[in-house]
Amino acid sequence: MKKYLAELVGTMVLVLMGCGVAVALGCNSTVGANTASVIGTSMAFGLAVVAMAYTIGGISGCHINPAITLGCILTKRMDAKEGACYMAAQVVGAFVGAGILAALVGVDSGLGANALQAGNNITTCQGLLAEIVFTCVFVLVVLGTTDEKVGAGKSAGMVIGLSLILVHLACIYFTGTSVNPARSIAPAVLVQGDALAQLWIFIVGPFAGGAIAAIIWNILSKKD
Repeated sequence: MKKYLAELVGTMVLVLMGCGVAVALGCNSTVGANTASVIGTSMAFGLAVVAMAYTIGGISGCHINPAITLGCILTKRMDAKEGACYMAAQVVGAFVGAGILAALVGVDSGLGANALQAGNNITTCQGLLAEIVFTCVFVLVVLGTTDEKVGAGKSAGMVIGLSLILVHLACIYFTGTSVNPARSIAPAVLVQGDALAQLWIFIVGPFAGGAIAAIIWNILSKKD
């Protein structure tokens, strides 16, 4: 139970801090208009991961992202049953974080929900492709840095957090950056509208990206 509680708390912090900064800095409209808000939001998500990695990493591994958990299942680092429990805890934690944020600023704030950036003329195909590619990159970093034999050891949390900042900087232009189904589900359900209508993109895309990353890592880590 401790592992699942850790995932719940970690995901709650990620959503509350990351989406909270997105709301506070106004990073919920056409990106490019406010570079500072894009950078600030990117850093918030990355720093939240770093903080949680060194807080709960020793308990649950600090996935706080169903796409990462899927990658761990497909690389046989955990079984499907445990992975499903991880994902459930992550979604619950995301709702707690989004609920706290909604209580503070109201759902009219947008809660940092993901959506195709219409102001940048992003199509459904472009948004889906962005989520697949950037999630793949992110999960691949996670799988590589946390590998027992060739990973980054105690530095993994820092590397993963920095890579999430990089992914956000590149992907916010397209979708506001999800690369995490739990992070997208909770705000979308509370905000409704386009965020909920487009939610499938932020579930299918990250899961597909996580699966591809697992396939790549299985090939890279295979003994010659």
